[in-house]
Amino acid sequence: MSKKKVITLMVVLLLITNAITFGLTNLMSITFNNKAYVPLAEYNKLKSIYNEFSKVMAVENYVKENYLRDVDEKKLVDGQLKGMLQSLGDPYSNYMTQDEFASFLQQTSGTYAGIGVVVTPGEDNLITVVSPIEGTPGEKSGIKSGDKIIKVNGVEYLGENMDQAVKVMKGDPNTKVVLTIMRKDKAGKNDIFDLEITREIIRLITVKSSIIDDNIGYIKITSFDDLTYKDFKTELDKLGRRNIKGLIIDLRNNPGGLLDRCAQIADELLGEGDIVYTQTKSGKREYLKSNQSMVDYPLVLLVNGGSASASEILAGAIKDHKRGTLIGTTTFGKGVVQRIHDLDDGSGLKLTISEYFTPNGINIHGVGIAPDIIVELPEGVEEIGVDNLKEDIQLRTAIDEIKSKIK
Repeated sequence: MSKKKVITLMVVLLLITNAITFGLTNLMSITFNNKAYVPLAEYNKLKSIYNEFSKVMAVENYVKENYLRDVDEKKLVDGQLKGMLQSLGDPYSNYMTQDEFASFLQQTSGTYAGIGVVVTPGEDNLITVVSPIEGTPGEKSGIKSGDKIIKVNGVEYLGENMDQAVKVMKGDPNTKVVLTIMRKDKAGKNDIFDLEITREIIRLITVKSSIIDDNIGYIKITSFDDLTYKDFKTELDKLGRRNIKGLIIDLRNNPGGLLDRCAQIADELLGEGDIVYTQTKSGKREYLKSNQSMVDYPLVLLVNGGSASASEILAGAIKDHKRGTLIGTTTFGKGVVQRIHDLDDGSGLKLTISEYFTPNGINIHGVGIAPDIIVELPEGVEEIGVDNLKEDIQLRTAIDEIKSKIK
């Protein structure tokens, strides 16, 4: 080991030793014969931390000195941090490099360049499509909720490398990317095929509204980003000025997004009460509540297997408060909450910190929310919504339900 590395190692170990000493002197001590003694359990805990850190440094130095190729120290550190989060075995917790974190933040802002597909690491460690975003190249190419993306431009990616795959899927507009899709056919066998998709600048229009049969308002919400509540309120007020008598909110294939925007929308629809509460592993609870002000239209929510996360929070609140009727199929089942933590160098991490419960205390993680009225779409129906009312029997059922409630 070089003299410089020896000095560096000694300095680091000295800092660790000082930290341990400082920690020990600040712990509750036991006094015996006028002498202070640190509890053995606390000493062993700090000693274990010291030993583990020394182990990491030993392995890192060994790699740097003996690996056949040049070592990029920044990538080495990033790899350690990624491995730390991956070791949790939680598909929703991950460390992001500076570029990855910037890309993630851009996506929640409502504008980015790519194909418009929301993905998550599946329990099988394959990249799983939650849903394609309406009107984007991903939807137009025929990608479906539940599809597995096993290759991007011919390179295999697993769920643990999803961020790398997403980075490749994004790119300059008018350039092409090839996804290898694995999809189960009607017989339950895996069908594998390639899709070539042209990237676009995607300005997510997350809220659209229409009038059905002169007096039924219809609002489609495709995700919850920074602009969603503002757009929802605009469309809701617009429908109100047209004297609607009932309201259908379509959350099908909505993969979720920002919890606070979802809560703002729920506040427009519910009376006073709980929207959702979260609970940490220590049992600490935080409640999101709605006030008394609300629209009083008869209400129906449309949901399906692509309705996830924030969509399920809204659906769960509506169902538990008996504020409206849920129609469609069982939702995705994501009942955990992540916190975004940015680091000083521009990188960041996403960590699952709590699970959420509907107002009635139900955790839907891995289970989903069953609708009040189950309606399956017929095989082969590719387009849903007001533009395909003839084949969209879920929406037609919602219209019949609203009509039965209008006084």
